[in-house]
Amino acid sequence: MITRLEGSWCLVLGASSGMGLAIAHELAREGVHILGVHFDTTDGQEKAAVAREEMRGHGVQAHYFNANAASARTREELLPRFEELTGGAGIRIVVHSLAFGTLLPYVGAEGQDSLTARQMNMTLDVMAHSLVYWTQDLFTAGLLRQGAKVYAMTSAGGARVMPHYGAVSAAKAALESHVRQLALELAPSGIAVNALRAGVTPTPSMERIPGSDRLAAYARDLNPHRRLTRPEDVAEAVSLLSRTDSSWITGNVIGVDGGELLT
Repeated sequence: MITRLEGSWCLVLGASSGMGLAIAHELAREGVHILGVHFDTTDGQEKAAVAREEMRGHGVQAHYFNANAASARTREELLPRFEELTGGAGIRIVVHSLAFGTLLPYVGAEGQDSLTARQMNMTLDVMAHSLVYWTQDLFTAGLLRQGAKVYAMTSAGGARVMPHYGAVSAAKAALESHVRQLALELAPSGIAVNALRAGVTPTPSMERIPGSDRLAAYARDLNPHRRLTRPEDVAEAVSLLSRTDSSWITGNVIGVDGGELLT
């Protein structure tokens, strides 16, 4: 059954920039109340505050929390607050859009640093494992109910390799595996879990990848649309896929790339 999103709640992990921010804006325009978690310095906090007020301009509630989304203490502190803010309504949409990891090579050239165990563990914990921990705690708290949708942001990098991307690639592969397992375990509760595989998208996190300008040019030439994926493309996909109470679309890696991988 197709339903309206107006009046429901969405939690965005990584809500201050890139795809997370675009999704929050799109859903706010659809009348969805927003809970945003981000981890920023002063400049980022100011931008998040502006975004929050813009969302409130659509007549919805928007609450942003500057905290480390990969921390167990953050979950412990925020979940009671979420229960209070949602007033027993639960959270309809959860978006995991955390992009924080090392870009060091596994084996550095002479005089170049190599990836450490601490950096590898940090990257996988933030970009992959935290999806499991948030979903566990939200479900246990009764905030995820029948009809809820959980989305994780992945990339073609989960199955392909490129310089400096090894740890992030491993995290994306693990993230997709977590999506499948969560989909299996939450299916009896009517909760859908999917990964959205965006095409190459100009975001602050992409700009930190060495050689990202060449990657962007290559992807633009390959894409049948002759342009890169935009954060707004992914936001529209989340809005579209969330307009049903059904959990029959679950456990998938859904391409939102304009056909980028076709060629």
